[in-house]
Amino acid sequence: MIVDHHPFNINEVGHLTIGEMDTTELARKYGTPLYVYDVSLIRENCRAFVNTFQELGVQAQVAYASKAFSSIAMLQVIKQEGLSLDVVSQGELYTALLADFPASKIHLHGNNKSYAELEMAIDHDIGCIVVDNFQEIELIDKILQEKDKTIDILMRVTPGIEPNTHQYIMTGNEDSKFGFNLADGQADQAFLRLQEQQHMRFKGLHSHIGSQLFESESFLLAAQTLFKKLAEWQVEYDFVPEVLNLGGGFGIRYTEKDQPLSYPEHVRKITAAVQEQAAAFNMPLPEIWIEPGRAIAGNAGITLYTVGSTKNIPDVRQYISVDGGMTDNLRPALYQAEYEAVLANKAGQPATNTVSVAGKCCESGDMLIWDLPVPDIDSDDILAVFSTGAYGYAMASHYNRFPNPAAVFVENGRDQLVIRRETHHDVVKNDISYE
Repeated sequence: MIVDHHPFNINEVGHLTIGEMDTTELARKYGTPLYVYDVSLIRENCRAFVNTFQELGVQAQVAYASKAFSSIAMLQVIKQEGLSLDVVSQGELYTALLADFPASKIHLHGNNKSYAELEMAIDHDIGCIVVDNFQEIELIDKILQEKDKTIDILMRVTPGIEPNTHQYIMTGNEDSKFGFNLADGQADQAFLRLQEQQHMRFKGLHSHIGSQLFESESFLLAAQTLFKKLAEWQVEYDFVPEVLNLGGGFGIRYTEKDQPLSYPEHVRKITAAVQEQAAAFNMPLPEIWIEPGRAIAGNAGITLYTVGSTKNIPDVRQYISVDGGMTDNLRPALYQAEYEAVLANKAGQPATNTVSVAGKCCESGDMLIWDLPVPDIDSDDILAVFSTGAYGYAMASHYNRFPNPAAVFVENGRDQLVIRRETHHDVVKNDISYE
């Protein structure tokens, strides 16, 4: 039996399974909280993007946005699937290099890239730097001149598109910390500077309009806006872009309220829009780049918790507390994000009660789920929260000095630890006594 709307199964004894593994056995073996990823779903999500572009016969790059979930094992799977990689820090780049990810397929982003980050990227001859501001142009040029190197460059622009998403993850509107503004002439100034650079190969434009988007219209509007500007540069400066990067932000299903498009449908609509705009302006079709992160990792992961205390407030609500919370999943506290879950050891039983799931941090706002239907619940039951593969481990913290959880990959009935559980010593290892 398949869990409603989630890509996992319930076995003959009524336990939730992932990658053909019993989640209660995984919780027993590795402890909780525990991130568990179905690698076959990661691969399936990768191929949904890559294969659709191939079927359409267009040149494209699908770059995994590693900020969603970065680990050596994760990037090794991404490399096996032939994707490129989007990194935004030295730490993410370092992880990619440890995973032996091809440097030529790595793209560096960020609104405040340091000299050290840029130097590291240039020293390793990565595939592309996405330029975000004027200061960065000067830094990159300085490093390239010192090292007598060249590198491919995209310019990140804000197209003035305000998609229907949470304001914290809206990035393409005019009032954004990211990129050059198209409306006030900053992009034109940056274009002229990049045209003058002898060590930078200016390939085209990049935009990212936001995250957790359920429709393609915002991407289509962005494509129209970008081509309008590219057409101006073609007429005035004879510039023809080789690349158009429309970013990521493809939404996934967290709860029944979420109705995302399929990934192939996103790709088909975006490709059709780029083809239409290129034809309208009599421009060669640029290579299309996109950057899915959550769409690759999100629904492939679950988090397992052990239920601890319960608190019943008559005529108000019943709380259950678990052994994790905002330290391993910040999104409910940060974005008011909503999730669905089941009791992994009672997944085949009907719901008889409604509870609210509290984390164990010393914060009233540490609530993972409000109003969750569950069977009769007992201490030591295992709670499985769905669609936690993105921005769970990536945003984990040591608040209240909790160690970070372990992560396990499962595939075809085999489980493997890929991130060790931190110890209390790990949490204090950088502390220094005051004398």
